[in-house]
Amino acid sequence: MVYYIMALSIKAVFMTFSLKSIPLDDSFLKLGNEFLSIVKPTPFRSESTLIHYNKNAANLLDFENGIEQEQLFIDIFSGKQALQNAKPFSMLYAGHQFGHLNPQLGDGRAIIVAEIKNKNNEKWELQLKGSGPTPYSRGADGRAVLRSTIREYLCSEAMFGLGIPTTRALCMTGSEDEVYRENIETGAILTRLAPSHIRFGSFEIFYYRHQYDHIRTLADHVIEHHYPELSSEENPYLALLSEVIKRTAKLISAWQSVGFSHGVMNTDNMSILGLTLDYGPYGFLDNYDPGYICNHSDHQGRYAFDQQPNIGLFNVSCFAQALLPLIDKSPDKAAEMAKKELESYQSTFISEYSKLMRRKLGLENEDEQDQRLLENLLNLMKDDNVDYTILFRRLCNFDSTDTNNNNSIRDIFIQRDLFDLWSASYQQRLEKEHDNDEQRAIKMKQVNPKYILRNHMAEIAIKKAEKKDYSEIERLFNLLQNPFDEQPENEEYAGLPPQWAQEISVSCSS
Repeated sequence: MVYYIMALSIKAVFMTFSLKSIPLDDSFLKLGNEFLSIVKPTPFRSESTLIHYNKNAANLLDFENGIEQEQLFIDIFSGKQALQNAKPFSMLYAGHQFGHLNPQLGDGRAIIVAEIKNKNNEKWELQLKGSGPTPYSRGADGRAVLRSTIREYLCSEAMFGLGIPTTRALCMTGSEDEVYRENIETGAILTRLAPSHIRFGSFEIFYYRHQYDHIRTLADHVIEHHYPELSSEENPYLALLSEVIKRTAKLISAWQSVGFSHGVMNTDNMSILGLTLDYGPYGFLDNYDPGYICNHSDHQGRYAFDQQPNIGLFNVSCFAQALLPLIDKSPDKAAEMAKKELESYQSTFISEYSKLMRRKLGLENEDEQDQRLLENLLNLMKDDNVDYTILFRRLCNFDSTDTNNNNSIRDIFIQRDLFDLWSASYQQRLEKEHDNDEQRAIKMKQVNPKYILRNHMAEIAIKKAEKKDYSEIERLFNLLQNPFDEQPENEEYAGLPPQWAQEISVSCSS
């Protein structure tokens, strides 16, 4: 009997799924048509091809090895054929877009083709992005172009490599179908994975329609499937608000620490799970510019890099507004309770961001000097147009025993006398730490990436892919899996961006 039980256990560990044996779930479908629309993907007119496949993401789904080589795989993930017994659907939601409420949005070019559970009973939604029109397309074609698909595919995996919560990307399929944006481009489909694609706007739509029972149904679903520990709380809905506030504050602090700018932080692009969702006109900082605007459609700079923490607070406030009918029967009391929870956003953000930035400076212990030390460095970097990622990576090798040995860092700056003053302050601060330079360098290189997905790198991959050369996608994909490693064979990707990179323009169509 003992050996029989062990055999069953081993079989479970190594169980994998073929395309015909994937275990489907229907937890969101059960919510009903008030929350979604059943819709089939529209396949490409021309033949579909597999551009790239992410084996690491496939492992989350327990897919069997070689599954991507089957024609059925390409047919399913290009929208030509559905998984057996699956009911594809698109989600309904609203959203505050650039600060203004749009009362009805929804998945205008995205269709969830399956909800599945892996062998660990973890739920994953498989969503095709760019798979044709849905009832929420508002007259648009529901397509995505190769350019934007590559950008999201690479960046979601780059963010995962950086340790930042994010949706994942399973694969890209492409076609010769023409799609018109600013110019005529070819169409592509991204298969995106997430435990849930529910957004803040998923709750907002029912709040502004005064359909409070639907808010309760959706909140109960979220708690049951994604926050089960909250069900035992005295007020589960208030606890849900608290958890979403905390996750959002931590997410944005992580963005700020690596210099990531999302570009379009509408409430319909904010995940209820605290994931980075919807990669469009994003950008990583090159030169440190706190007012950096990566989205050329953002004419007022609402979503500039240094505004992201404030926008995060605005967004969770919108989510809190939608939950008020659940928090308490008394509107005044509900508002007071929500307001108290919202006060934790700023303290959580500051605490988390300060911790992350101390780690980037190699500081394990908190000291009253730390905030000024960081601000002085960032101000000097801003004034001298210093590259954010390169500076913090070089700082890992700071010599605290002889500051004259830090020319590789010093030479980055124009105002070297001011850097010398900062360097002396940093040296004095490091004397309070227990690690020596070698120990500190090891720890700092675990939080200061050497490689990020700069816009020009994605642009090169896009230009090659437009000529059917997908080698750069593969190379960047592998590079960004391990952004903290030295990778001497890829040293060229760790340097300053070329001059022409300043001419790259990304917008909401990206």
